[in-house]
Amino acid sequence: MTAMHAKIGDSVKFSKTVGESDIYLFAGLTGDLSQNHVDDEFMSHSIYGKRIAHGALMVGFMSTASTRMIEESLRQGIDSTPVSLGYDGIRFLKPVYINDTVTVTYTISEIDEERRRTLANVEVKNQHGDLVSVGKHYLKWTLNTRERAA
Repeated sequence: MTAMHAKIGDSVKFSKTVGESDIYLFAGLTGDLSQNHVDDEFMSHSIYGKRIAHGALMVGFMSTASTRMIEESLRQGIDSTPVSLGYDGIRFLKPVYINDTVTVTYTISEIDEERRRTLANVEVKNQHGDLVSVGKHYLKWTLNTRERAA
């Protein structure tokens, strides 16, 4: 077994069409009931013309992509427990609307074997190929209990 099966350039994708229910459920779950997300009339007078998805929902989709990277490593037989250390440089570049299909691409860009960490570039694009959000994600590949005891 090895601690992590990740190399620079490894990449996974996650796609999802953002439905109205996604936005309302996320708003209810988080308490973020901003008019930007739940009020058609309010947003009809904005430069967007209609409601937009929460930026934090895009971060949630980024997290789904990181989980897919972890699942790929688990399939290869890692002997560690990967956990998120967090995100840096999150930017929301363009709005995401109801019925947009977003695709998250999660790509390993750096590996620190000594500290057992990886850094990934994360990009979210809509169905038109427009970059709507970006960020960087750190994973820590923690030792399993039985490894620490050895």
